[in-house]
Amino acid sequence: MSFYIEMKISLHSLALLQALVLFTALVAVAQPAQQGKYLFYVGTYTEDGSKSKGIYAYRFDPKTAAITPLGLAAESTNPSFVALHPNGRFLYAVNEVPNYKGPNSGGVSAFSIDHATGKLTFLNEVASRGADPCYITVDKTGKYVLVANYTGGSVAVFPVAPDGKLAEASAFIQHTGRGPNSQRQEGPHAHSIDLSPDNKFAYVDDLGLDELLVYKFDAARGSLLPNNPPFAKLDAASGPRHFALRPDGKFAYVVAEMGHTVTALSNDAANGKLQVVDKVMTLPDDFRDRNDDAEISVHPSGKFVYASNRGEDTIVVYAIDEAKGTLTQVASHSTGGKEPRSFEIDPTGTFLFAENQKSDNIVVFRIDQKTGRLTPTGKILEVASPVCVKFVATE
Repeated sequence: MSFYIEMKISLHSLALLQALVLFTALVAVAQPAQQGKYLFYVGTYTEDGSKSKGIYAYRFDPKTAAITPLGLAAESTNPSFVALHPNGRFLYAVNEVPNYKGPNSGGVSAFSIDHATGKLTFLNEVASRGADPCYITVDKTGKYVLVANYTGGSVAVFPVAPDGKLAEASAFIQHTGRGPNSQRQEGPHAHSIDLSPDNKFAYVDDLGLDELLVYKFDAARGSLLPNNPPFAKLDAASGPRHFALRPDGKFAYVVAEMGHTVTALSNDAANGKLQVVDKVMTLPDDFRDRNDDAEISVHPSGKFVYASNRGEDTIVVYAIDEAKGTLTQVASHSTGGKEPRSFEIDPTGTFLFAENQKSDNIVVFRIDQKTGRLTPTGKILEVASPVCVKFVATE
């Protein structure tokens, strides 16, 4: 009898322990925050009168909000957009130029990261296969870098060697066609390329075609093949620019540079099929000045979408309907500068860094976790022609 009671208590304790472990795991998954300390890198424009010389580094502690400038991490020509390798050891940047080692191609540069100093060591550079590459991402396995060439109207995939260096392209796709705006859509203009959470699909916004193209991505071969259906069509002359998925992958959001809209789409994660479910404006009805929409991001919690306006110089905040994926505007905040070409939410989901290209600064905001609203922290970083911010964990 005593043995039975002891065994029953032991089994009960084991069950409680298992439940506690499961609960802890679920809480960890539910938490958008990744605690620790970080480096962040700023991609810039270095030409057309800019005082920038390349990529700049900062140290960041989200617990204290302390930011320490580390100076120029590496000299590079127009490293407008950067991406980090999953292992945190390498950084990749596009060189947004039309004639890298010949006409009609930009460059893609690889660097190793010194976590102690933030310095970047140049590894190698390859041709992007299209003029003016403007967007770069690294696949989930860290074996491939994917690039969108804006003026070239194409996308390419580059293998990554174990030492971080880039090989020549393993895949290349040239888009064809044009949009109704003869001045800005005279041909294809691939503006972004992003991967699904399961690494099986690549999503490409083409501003010139008014299409969100979907490709099947083979992470074993580094290949791209058109999906079925091959794209989701957006409004004519809207100019889709950047794309963001909700963390659960059920809904996607596209900001249109020319149409001043955010389009919400349902996403069938199994087959990559996208369907429009909602569309909202990023500007007030009475705004009449020139404006080009720029960046879009979904908060790590999956509750909010942020989009930037260049012209009105604002970041608009939308609440996401959890079940429908539709959007309701919450607020519109000044970025405290001119031309917010991009912005980045830190890995903890606590801060938003707005890169104001024309006022040469980055303004840091605190995010209200309940409403999504932004409050200036008072921290303003002086950086010439900032375009892109990306974080890498150091501990």
